[in-house]
Amino acid sequence: MGLAVARILHQSHPNSKIALLEKELNYGCHQSTHNSGVLHAGLYYKPGSLKSRLSVEGVRKMVDFCKHNSIKHEICGKLVVATSESEVVRLRSLHQRGIENGLHGLAWLGVSEMKEREPYVGGIAALSVPEEGIVDYRGVCKALEFENRILGTELYSGVKVTHCRRKSNQWILSASNFEGSADYIVNCAGLYSDRVAQLSGEDREVRIVPFRGEYYELKSSAKHLVRNLIYPVPDPTFPFLGVHFTRLVNGGIEAGPNAVLALAREGYSKWNINPSEAFDSLSFRGLWRFLAKHRDMVLSEMIRSVSRKAFCKSLQRLVPAIQEQDLAIGGSGVRAQAMDTSGHLIQDFAFIERSSALHLINAPSPAATASLAIADEIVKRIPSSL
Repeated sequence: MGLAVARILHQSHPNSKIALLEKELNYGCHQSTHNSGVLHAGLYYKPGSLKSRLSVEGVRKMVDFCKHNSIKHEICGKLVVATSESEVVRLRSLHQRGIENGLHGLAWLGVSEMKEREPYVGGIAALSVPEEGIVDYRGVCKALEFENRILGTELYSGVKVTHCRRKSNQWILSASNFEGSADYIVNCAGLYSDRVAQLSGEDREVRIVPFRGEYYELKSSAKHLVRNLIYPVPDPTFPFLGVHFTRLVNGGIEAGPNAVLALAREGYSKWNINPSEAFDSLSFRGLWRFLAKHRDMVLSEMIRSVSRKAFCKSLQRLVPAIQEQDLAIGGSGVRAQAMDTSGHLIQDFAFIERSSALHLINAPSPAATASLAIADEIVKRIPSSL
């Protein structure tokens, strides 16, 4: 997001000096590249929301960007599969939502048509979403970094901002190895967006709660069971989508993810524990209200985290032929999910706007797909007088 915003700022504010501060030595080390690499077309999101608009705009911008920069990608399409009559009803509503959001080429498929696309798929009906695809987001980050260097963005890596204070109408930003000033700041800190906002004086009424998503990969002997992308019909009573199948742009098939509370904001393993970050989540009353409201779902996600058998059973709803022995431990990602004190997940992209600052405080999936469109939206909100 930071790379995308800096790139577009050069177009809207050509006389401004733009600097990008990144705490890691390289760009896109966390949410940007710890995901399944899907290009989301905007099917699931509430019509009229920022997510729906920016996802539809964003996937088309991202595809154009990939074509222009020769970044590996493929528009392979996906199937959203209903496995029961109640899911068929929800799938029809999802079909209508996709039409309202402006997606092209949506098609309702019966069993025989589904199996022409995915011979081993289960279910009784499916929605074909032809605009969805897969991409190398690491390649996207590298291309954005290159463009920013060409444009003259001052790129500072390995700079973890620890202080951000207002002095004489300027922001003073400090790190152990850096100090600088700015007239205006944009916070695109992902997993730490609430912390960075707090450094600049904002209250943390909305807090980032990290959820780890764990994946399996299909072994070589089972890769033929999935051709492209197979997704479930989302359950509106659950806050997360559920496990699905994704073909990766560099080869292989990923299955997952589940969603369990991470005890570190960059906790990609069960054993990654950051005591202060774990306390930050566990002392937040919003999290306990969330856990109480979704107790059954939380339990099932935890079981899937420790039981390959339970994980496989969830996958078999979409592809019945999958067996436990077909699964190998895969990677994981951590979702930066904004949550309010009532325990509600903030579903839309969300900003805090001030006269001299803009904080992107909620940018979960599909923010990678929509990053160029979100950057456009951010830049439109920045005063042109800067």
